[in-house]
Amino acid sequence: MKNKLSRIALPIAAVSILFAAAASPATAADENAARTLARQSNCFKCHAVDKKKEGPAWKETAEKYRKAGDPAKAQARLLTHITTGEKAKFDDGHEEEHPIVKSKDQNEIKNLIDWILSLK
Repeated sequence: MKNKLSRIALPIAAVSILFAAAASPATAADENAARTLARQSNCFKCHAVDKKKEGPAWKETAEKYRKAGDPAKAQARLLTHITTGEKAKFDDGHEEEHPIVKSKDQNEIKNLIDWILSLK
């Protein structure tokens, strides 16, 4: 029984750490590191910084969340979107699983999120 609980507790703890990191105030993002992770994760296939592709421009995403006025919620929402493979909806109505970012490092993931949200 103890082994079962520890197998459950570890993933829950990891998710809790990621969400705690996402809820903290945004700091100055390392743009080069963020772009590198985005490139490694193939994010630029569907997203660009300032123009819509298959997915929204990241500046548009940042603006949407700035207008909503809840930075912690914006960070948590993007964290979920890039780490869980949830469905992404496209203009033509179809849905696909969003690819998961190619990092398990919570600091790298948080940096990518902070960079996206800092775009103006």
